[in-house]
Parts: sequence; C-alpha cells; structure tokens
Amino acid sequence: MDLTHVEAVLLDMDGTLVDSDAAVERGWRVWAAEYGVDAGTVLEIMHGSPSILTVRRLLPGAEETAVAAAAARQLALQYDDLSDVVPAPGARELVAALGDLALPWAVVTSADARLAKARLGAAGIDPPVLLTIEDVTAGKPDPEGYVLAAARLGVHPGRCLVVEDSTPGTAAGWAAGATVASLRGLPGDVPLTGLAELAGLLTRSLRPRPATG
Repeated sequence: MDLTHVEAVLLDMDGTLVDSDAAVERGWRVWAAEYGVDAGTVLEIMHGSPSILTVRRLLPGAEETAVAAAAARQLALQYDDLSDVVPAPGARELVAALGDLALPWAVVTSADARLAKARLGAAGIDPPVLLTIEDVTAGKPDPEGYVLAAARLGVHPGRCLVVEDSTPGTAAGWAAGATVASLRGLPGDVPLTGLAELAGLLTRSLRPRPATG
C-alpha cells in the first residue's frame, strides 16, 4: 500500500487509538436502563457518533432541552469510568512511528474535552492536536472535525490519512477528502488489521531510503 502522499494522520479516539469499548458499553447500558430504552438497540447505533446525535435517534419526539440533558447524563456516566481504559493494540507503536517520521497528527473524537482528556490520559497518550465535539458545530459523519484538524496542522485534507473504526467516522473522513484507513473490517482505502500494521506501512512508505552506491 503506497502512502507516500500522506503528510498528516488524523485519528479517531474510542476504539481506534484508545481501547475504551467496555467503558463505553457500560455507560450506555446504564443510560438505557435509566431512560427505558432497549440496551440492544442502543449498542447497535451508538458507536462513532456524538452522544447527542445518538440520543436524538433514541428519544424521537423529545424536546431539544431534554435531548441535551439526556446526552449530558450519558457523558457523565463515563467521566470517571477509566479502570480498564488502555491504549489500543499497536497504539504505542504507531505513536512512536509518527514521532520517528516527524509526521503531524491529531485526534478527532466525538467525545467532549473532559472525557477525551480523561481517556487519553488513562491510556498515556498526549496528542499534539485534539479536536472534540465541543470544537465543531456538527459531529461525525459530518467532516467538519477532520477538516478543522487538517487546517490546524497546516495540511490539506487530501494529504491526510484518517484512521477510523466506525461507519460515521469513515464517512466523515471521506467527506473531508482524506484517504481513510479502516479498522474492525470496515470498508476503507487502507483496510487494517491493527495500528501496528499502519505503523509499518507508514514507515515503509515515508522513511527515506538509504542511498545506493
């Protein structure tokens, strides 16, 4: 896979760079019980989208103030649930490779800033640029977050590689005009088995080759 055009990498957080699946699921299950929503239905649609968009789908007809309050409650259930939040497999290798290659990178997440910083901190990951749902007017699958992250890094979106593990996320990356690397068996320009594979692909594509005499 040729990634020689890549000048920056834009990473989703939950399920991509950080393994927080168990915490996310616990939070939504508790929320579903509190709001009388079927937990199975919640878990089918919650991945990759901002909480408020998911809540809006789950509580049709609710007033916007009630939707906002329900979304805030869902986030509150997750803020301190960090006991099993860890780096995703291969995350450390990828972050090290990005540093070795001097490749700009950012995290673009549907979480709010408090939750994003808590989970990244628990995983020991400190991104140079962090874009959260509070930085945009529309969350994934809208491309705004990825377009804004590219601008902050000073790189055209078309020269960026977006790394995602959800359908709303890959849609956002494509809508931004980026190349999309996909996890969890999702369709993508660069289907991945994991982040360690991506570290190797980037290193082989972008590391200067020694001169031959």
